Amino acid sequence: MKSLDKAHIITMATPLAALAGAYAFQYLGGLAPCQMCWWQRYAHAAALGLALTPFMMGGQKKVWVVLAALALGVAAAIGGFHAGVEYGWWKGLTECTSAVSFGSGGDPLAAIMAAPVVRCDVVQWSLLGISMAGYNFLLSGAAALAALVLGVRKEQGQ
Repeated sequence: MKSLDKAHIITMATPLAALAGAYAFQYLGGLAPCQMCWWQRYAHAAALGLALTPFMMGGQKKVWVVLAALALGVAAAIGGFHAGVEYGWWKGLTECTSAVSFGSGGDPLAAIMAAPVVRCDVVQWSLLGISMAGYNFLLSGAAALAALVLGVRKEQGQ
């Protein structure tokens, strides 16, 4: 398998797995995302879209793979920043967020007041002392680096 094909698989599988995990934690685990969690999801969605573009538009696969790898790098950077906010290493840029849902005929003020506040500076889940944002930083950063190295590598005989 060519290096570019390996990079392409990485840039498709990583954001797909990250988004699947994030939505599973949200809808199956009951963990509502904060504002910085959404930013990470946006970067992963962009990476996945860029990685899928060669299937729809053709053209230079290398360009799309490198752009997808850069988007993974952005997701990793946001995850690293978010982890630093969670661990108190620096202040965050956003306010806390809340998911408000209005039932039909319900009281909007009551829904706002009853909505859970999701703080960006509080770790909601961790494993071995590393938060989800920390894992995003580590895994997306490693995937971005690997995809960039593989994506720009020249194959033998080219």
